[in-house]
Parts: sequence; C-alpha cells; structure tokens
Amino acid sequence: MYRRGLTWLWMGAVGMLSWTAGCSDSGSGTNANDRDAASGSDASVDAARTDGGTDAGTADGGDASVPWTMPMCVWNQAYQENYEADTVADILAKARNCYVLLDPFESETARNAIPEIRQDGNIVGCYISVGTCEDWRADYSEMKQYCVSKAWGDWPGEYFVDRTDTGLEALMFQRIDKMANWGCDMVEFDNMDWAFDDDYRAEYGFQVTPGEGETYNQDLCQHARGKGMKCMAKSTTQGAEDFDGLTVESLPQEKDWWDHDDLQNILDAGRLGIIVHYNETDCQGIYDEYLGKYGNKLSFICEDRNLKKYVHFNQ
Repeated sequence: MYRRGLTWLWMGAVGMLSWTAGCSDSGSGTNANDRDAASGSDASVDAARTDGGTDAGTADGGDASVPWTMPMCVWNQAYQENYEADTVADILAKARNCYVLLDPFESETARNAIPEIRQDGNIVGCYISVGTCEDWRADYSEMKQYCVSKAWGDWPGEYFVDRTDTGLEALMFQRIDKMANWGCDMVEFDNMDWAFDDDYRAEYGFQVTPGEGETYNQDLCQHARGKGMKCMAKSTTQGAEDFDGLTVESLPQEKDWWDHDDLQNILDAGRLGIIVHYNETDCQGIYDEYLGKYGNKLSFICEDRNLKKYVHFNQ
C-alpha cells in the first residue's frame, strides 16, 4: 500500500531525519530543518501545460474567496521524498491560485506564512496523520495510550492507532482546532486507511475495525467542517466519498495503484483530485499519461529526478 499514509513514505524523528515522504529512506511530512532558505533558494522550474487548461468545474461549498477552478497548480512543503520539498520562500514568491500543502505543526515558518499564502489566492491544506501516533509530536505523550506498542517497521517513531476512543478523537480535535486558528482551508488526512489493511492488522495487532476507522475519519472531517475547513482524503475514499478532495502518490514503478474510481469520482464531481508523483525523469510524459486516464481536471505535481525538485503544472 502506498502513501505517506500507509505507503512507502517514511518519517524521521525531529532532529534525526527529515520527516519525509518517500521510498528508500524518505517519508512524509516536513523537513525538521524548517527548510526556510528564504530568498537565497534556487528558483523552481514550473512546467506549464498548454492543453488541459482550467476549464473544469468548481467544487461545492467552502470559502468563496478561495478559487476552486480545476486543475490547480500544486505546491508541497509537507511531503519530501528523495529531494527537498518546496520551501516556504518559493511558495510565497510563486504559488498563485494553487493548492499548497503545509505541515504547520512541524514548521513555525510555514505556520506563520499561512495568511500571506492565502492572500495570493491559494488553498492551504494542512497535514495531519490520523492513523498513527508520531513520537516527535508535542501531544505524543497523551496520544500514545491509543496506539499499539510495536513501532511501524518501516517508519521509525510511528505507531498505528489501536482504538479510536473518544479520548483520541478529542486530541485530534485539538489539532484540527489549531489548524483552523492558523487559517488552514483544508485538512489532509494522512494514514486514514490504516484500519482497512488486514495484513497490518495481523502484524501489529490493532483492534480498530474498518467500520470504526470509517466512522472515526468522518468524525474528524465533520469537526473540521464545523471549523470552516474542508477535508482532503488520502489514498482512498472508502467511507469518505463525501470528502472535498483526494490526494494519491505514485512512483515510476508504481503508477495508478489506487482504486481508479476513487479519484475519477472526485474529479467528476468537480472536487480537487491530486497526484503527487516521485523520482521521475519524464514528468511531462507521466502527466500526459495520467491525463489520458483521468481527464484534464486532474491536478499534478512531480518530483523531477534530474532537477532534484518538484515541478509544478498548471501554473
């Protein structure tokens, strides 16, 4: 299974490794160094398509001041795979009317930049792992009682949620409340599919059932909506068909591995559908391939192996 959420993405503890989103020695989340190379950072190479355009529909609901024309350009400070993720400085300089994913808990600079990022017409998505306890988070000591004791084998410092008690929901609600106060537009729910994986259940022994996982995800989404934010599903829309968007991730050797209808239904409904593709030598070619499968409402960002950075489409 694939995602920073139950994918190949790995997160290092603060001060040890970047908390990344990748295969090999990478993962999801934010670089612990705050990756704030300010104005001295290299300019991003932004690939603009001439086909596809922005003729797609507009998602229902949400802040009317936030543009929802599809496809959108995508910027990503939260998921680092093989190379450095987008910096806050580059986002502030170049992201306009885009979906911008941040980890505001890990980076104070990202958190403080949210109002300015939104002023440029961007939708700010904020990262949260709902299916794991992460031992570098400030609330880990309170949260760990709700998670299994065996660490996730591939991703040091993370432990799968064992049971979705009201106490765990209360802690997640506190995180979501902070996101709302910081000005996030969407909450991106990573690892929301952990409860659907029978192999992981057998290996790690968590008690939560798939139905309980679906209810838990819905509870968190409804809380986010009550705070004026939208919900971005990750890797699946199982039990989350009403979420406002879906992000999936792929590699050159692992393309289109998710349920095709999950992403297609999101796009057909005029909601935000994003593919984050990693470690690619031909980003344009892969985007064209995905457009052929999903149509021109698809939003796409690609980590270019040659440039060693993200390439942004639909700018």
